[in-house]
Amino acid sequence: MPTLVLLRHGQSQWNLENRFTGWWDVDLTEAGEAEARAAGQLFAEKGYDFDRVFTSVQKRAIRTATLLLEAMDRVWLPMTKDWRLNERHYGGLTGLNKAETIAKVGAEQVKIWRRSFDVPPPPLEGDSPYCALQQDRRYAGIQVPNTESLEDTIARVLPYFEAEIVPAIRRGERVLISAHGNSLRALEKQLSGISDQDIVGLEIPTGQPIVYELGDDLSVKDRFYLSER
Repeated sequence: MPTLVLLRHGQSQWNLENRFTGWWDVDLTEAGEAEARAAGQLFAEKGYDFDRVFTSVQKRAIRTATLLLEAMDRVWLPMTKDWRLNERHYGGLTGLNKAETIAKVGAEQVKIWRRSFDVPPPPLEGDSPYCALQQDRRYAGIQVPNTESLEDTIARVLPYFEAEIVPAIRRGERVLISAHGNSLRALEKQLSGISDQDIVGLEIPTGQPIVYELGDDLSVKDRFYLSER
């Protein structure tokens, strides 16, 4: 039975500080590092193994995967990094404290920006320090967005999943995807057939592996948090 595991990166520094992160490259906290190691230990204890790992090009996802593989004694596994698994771009909200933003513009407006399916946050202003991403060499030749809705995020994640990850699963490879809350929402929506309305409410905790057991046609036979089995 093909197995696919989704893992949101461990706690990042801006998770801890309650700030909108998006494409900005923030590292893990000590707690986030511990979450990653614990996930690897859990895989080892429960007899799970992998053949290939996919991550975004953001260090919090890459380091989560690396620490996890160290805990499993599997650092030699191939790891493919691609920007299309990046977190949703939060535009002009990038770097802002969520509570302070609510106090400034109201909870309802922030909820719309965070949780609506097709309404993006305000775009990143041209003088924002976070526009430095446009000169980042890992995005050479890529049109870096200045904001994204969840719908926009899904539009880049799913074609990559179908083109690069699904063939690996069909070859019988056991796949781990270490990514982000919204890029994983895109995959959960596809795999579990979640509606546009319901997917925005799906919460994905940091550092908690989600296991999908799939049929030969890649239909979902079971989905569960590894810690609950």
